[in-house]
Amino acid sequence: MKQYETFIFESYVFDPKKGEILLNYSLDGDIDFTETITLQKEGLFTEGIDPELLDRALFALHLIGGVSYYKTCCPKNIKIKSGKLTEEQAKFWNTVYTKGLGEFFYKNDLDFEGLINFSSDATEEPKSIEIEELHNRVLVPVGGGKDSIVTIELLKDMGVDCVLFRIGKHKLIDATAKEAKLPLINVERKLSPELLRLNEEGALNGHVPISAYLSFLSMITSLLYGFDYIVLSCERSANEGNVEYKGHKINHQWSKSLEFERMLQKYISSYITPSIECVSLLRPMSELNIAQIFSTHPKYFPHMTSCNANWRITDEKPKEKWCGHCPKCAFAFSQLAAFLPKDQLLKIFGKNLFEDESLIPLYKQLLGLEGFKPFECVGTPEETTAAMLLAAVSGDLIETPVMQMFLADKAVNLVDDAEKIVQDVLTPTEDHAMSEKFLMYLDGNK
Repeated sequence: MKQYETFIFESYVFDPKKGEILLNYSLDGDIDFTETITLQKEGLFTEGIDPELLDRALFALHLIGGVSYYKTCCPKNIKIKSGKLTEEQAKFWNTVYTKGLGEFFYKNDLDFEGLINFSSDATEEPKSIEIEELHNRVLVPVGGGKDSIVTIELLKDMGVDCVLFRIGKHKLIDATAKEAKLPLINVERKLSPELLRLNEEGALNGHVPISAYLSFLSMITSLLYGFDYIVLSCERSANEGNVEYKGHKINHQWSKSLEFERMLQKYISSYITPSIECVSLLRPMSELNIAQIFSTHPKYFPHMTSCNANWRITDEKPKEKWCGHCPKCAFAFSQLAAFLPKDQLLKIFGKNLFEDESLIPLYKQLLGLEGFKPFECVGTPEETTAAMLLAAVSGDLIETPVMQMFLADKAVNLVDDAEKIVQDVLTPTEDHAMSEKFLMYLDGNK
């Protein structure tokens, strides 16, 4: 593929009558990309929204949306025609692109030191724009896994007025919303066909910080549908990286991390509006803690899946909810095995993953015994270890090859420290980014 010199943020357009957002980019003005976002008409309103406030949010969405197209060849220069950045904004986007594309750089063996260069050209800091009319409503992005279901149930227990939000249509999320008895806002995202063409021709490809994109799209949704809070479902293990590369820690889940959450909050408050907060309710919890809560809500068992095969953009959707051989399937099985009996596990997953000897190398990675943590949204080795210790107690799975491997590994000396390992993993931390205002809002609804 030809190497281009400059990635250009050309323009963005919002058509309120169509409920359509167009994000336009180019490589050297030669290759053009247009991403299309179609908003749900029901509940959409634009009257009374400060035009400058909406424009700020659209500009931020334009900037994060560009990451999918920039990575095709990672040009040395970045040019923004659609707006201006302050010095602090430029630092923010340099960090988001650099850390958010860390896995992409690693897998493509790219030297990314100093590669990303958003420059500042704004002459003054923007003034804060407050929203006078508050709605006391919470927007909850859902992805089909156990984490967002736990967030939903926690908010429902508190009596919080919340609405679910998702990108694209999927029958499993439809079923989750139906079980939750909550309304669902649907937004369609269509990537530029030119991107798919370039990928077929050998353009660079790989993981992008999709959670950052979802956060800024949730911001637009909050403005246009009337919400004061965006509640994400990012747990504490998202903070831990995967592997060292060229002196940097690469984290598949960086845009789900506490570092990004705090950066995002500061950016939204300073450059969009301080009136809408974006927080993660699950941040103090481990994946195992979340699985423990999820295991008490069996009505969702038939609809939940963490397997990425269900959410692919280009490939045909699988018939089974769990592929049974990827890191997310293996990790999720271990977490639920800690709390559910064997018959329920088999009903959820369709088979006993601990019986599959081919998964032993993967479980060794998840346990931190070999290699490094897989590039997926999976928990820490400590969380996998604690889950398998709890699963061993029940005895249902003790004779399986995976559990025998786990129990036979004397090098990790787990049994003596079992109680402490489990307790540490299941104890929530106080390290989170939930504001006093948000916590008071939750307390007021209990």
